Amino acid sequence: MTATLPTRRLGNTDLHLSTVGFGAWATGGGGWAYGWGPQDDAESIAGIRHAVECGINWIDTAAVYGLGHSEEVVRRAIGDIPAANRPYVFTKCGLVWNEHNPSSSPRQVLRPESIRRECEASLRRLSLERIDLYQFHWPDQTGMAVEDSWDTMTRLVDEGKVLAAGVSNFDVALLDRCESIRHVDSLQPPLSLIRRQAAEAEIPWCAAHGTGVIGYSPLQSGLLTDLFSQKRIEALAQDDWRRRSPDFKPPRLGRNLALRDALRPIANQHGTTVSAVAIAWTLAWPGVTGAIVGARSADQVDGWIGAATLELTLGDLDQIAKAVAEAGAGMGPALPR
Repeated sequence: MTATLPTRRLGNTDLHLSTVGFGAWATGGGGWAYGWGPQDDAESIAGIRHAVECGINWIDTAAVYGLGHSEEVVRRAIGDIPAANRPYVFTKCGLVWNEHNPSSSPRQVLRPESIRRECEASLRRLSLERIDLYQFHWPDQTGMAVEDSWDTMTRLVDEGKVLAAGVSNFDVALLDRCESIRHVDSLQPPLSLIRRQAAEAEIPWCAAHGTGVIGYSPLQSGLLTDLFSQKRIEALAQDDWRRRSPDFKPPRLGRNLALRDALRPIANQHGTTVSAVAIAWTLAWPGVTGAIVGARSADQVDGWIGAATLELTLGDLDQIAKAVAEAGAGMGPALPR
């Protein structure tokens, strides 16, 4: 039997999302520029199905995750789930990889012909007739005007291939330009206790324009989980992208883990996990619809699912803001208003 979780409406759309969603980045596995090392598909599928049973009603993936593999795993995971319990599927376009050199960084391409080609490929891999939320992954770096890119997205909606249209990693200037062509249904920014910058301008813009916000990496790729440590970093696969990230190296690492440790008293007070507290903080920002949380197994889902029903008090939020200041971790405003 599928459980139920609190939901929030995604902007002005008819989509009502559980406050946490399943992030399928790591599901793509290793062997590409931003992979997470080897990943067992059976564990990924079990994790997705467990998340759905827990009440999560949306999965966020992208064509580039595992160079198509994540989308294929998502299809296998949800294909035999009864239609009434099947989650929404969100995916992204705009990162084009080199088939002959998968370890090279993907190019940020939002040319109309590329968007269409990627959309058709994602529909095939996911075995869907329509993508529930299709998103530009990153801004274009080929010189293409965003108005032309967004017009193509509008046409995909009109053609019934896409239900809702959104963007990821866009700033206010790009959001304004898209909004002049067609309403932006959603924004997916990075949002965690370490990466807080979106709370300064982009999230308020979304709140003012009726655009939903689904924040990604609320656990900062594992740093804000209960058991993460220097020893865990040393055990990461050689092709795990986190080995190259400044957040996983001194001096940032020490500040980040100090902030994580400061969340333990709040977690203990609520009888929950540090992970749940970190995610609940992102959900406390006005205008945020939900948080995308990655998992590589069913057990990892159990570690953070409590965030969906955790309501932090004003006292909790004040205490967290002080912990951010004391740890000196990350950038951006720390107190939701």
